[in-house]
Amino acid sequence: MASQRISKADIETLGRERLAQILLQLALRDAVVYSTLQEHLKTSAPDPTRSRHAAAAEEPYMVGSSTVMRRVFEVIRKVASADAPVLITGESGTGKELAAHAIHERSRRAGGPFVVIDCAILPPTLVGSELFGHERGAFTGAHERKIGEIERADGGTVFLDEIGDLPLDMQVHLLRFLQEGTIHRVGGRGPIRIDARVIAATNVDLLEARNDGRFREDLYYRLNVLNMEMPALRDRGEDIALLSRFFLEKLAGEMGRPVRGFSNDCEQAILNYAWPGNVRELIATVRRAVVMADGDRITVADLGLPRAGPGTAKPAPMTLEEARSEAECRLIRKALQTHRNNIKEAAGALRVSRPTLYRLMEKHRLGGSVGAAEGAG
Repeated sequence: MASQRISKADIETLGRERLAQILLQLALRDAVVYSTLQEHLKTSAPDPTRSRHAAAAEEPYMVGSSTVMRRVFEVIRKVASADAPVLITGESGTGKELAAHAIHERSRRAGGPFVVIDCAILPPTLVGSELFGHERGAFTGAHERKIGEIERADGGTVFLDEIGDLPLDMQVHLLRFLQEGTIHRVGGRGPIRIDARVIAATNVDLLEARNDGRFREDLYYRLNVLNMEMPALRDRGEDIALLSRFFLEKLAGEMGRPVRGFSNDCEQAILNYAWPGNVRELIATVRRAVVMADGDRITVADLGLPRAGPGTAKPAPMTLEEARSEAECRLIRKALQTHRNNIKEAAGALRVSRPTLYRLMEKHRLGGSVGAAEGAG
């Protein structure tokens, strides 16, 4: 593949460790490998003080050749060229943080920090301090000034993971930052201007959370300027086998284990499993198998996958009618999100009449959107 050729000049620039990583990617002959690695390698030399294992652990790999992943790579390229907020949706374990990191590395902010904030694990009483910082004496135990995570991202990108778990009172402060570009430290006297791009991610339906009063509508629209959805692993077809081989080579090399591949029945078990934990579960499963394997081939027993129970087998294929209905619902939801629940504009984008759109919304039980849309249309 022409895009994968490496010149002698590239080899001299990349160095041995980086080149070894690229060769591993090229060894997966049928793969289309996207990573922020490619362009970064051509402009910066590797750090000789880092170990091979540390370098491998830090690389934001995104591997895939399926149609849905090709689409993801294209969206990443387009989104990275802008500087507006991004909302990444998808199930847990699909690689939302990797996508955010890839956007950062391809953006004009690549030289700045990439700060990750997991909103789901922030202590409720310290959310404001963690996000925006505090001044000395702002509260009991505040013995010195603390710089918040958003301020640490100045000049770069802040990634807000599980944004749906951010408390409502903190959502107001985040909205102010998105609108004005300023923050207030807890106990501070004035605003502090921060230049940081916001990328948020969630595995919950924020529109549903909005309807339930758990998420601010104005914040949703401020975050959802650009959006992308990370596909579930079960929807990525041939990528499942590709990723399994990729992580097997990577993890076996890191752990110094002489494991070369999967047995035939093991590969079939991998393909038949539904992977409810997505890529994160796949990595954990392959890591365990590499440790447990006695020979140079991983067996079904080494995988330790559940033999029965919910989520262990792939769901039956959808009928054509079901597929059409799901696609129709997805398009309507997308149009409503894009046009901020304005029925007239959404209907125009879908090329249907307003009564038809109302009927389709009722059919797909998009009732929460109907109420909001009537006032906007």
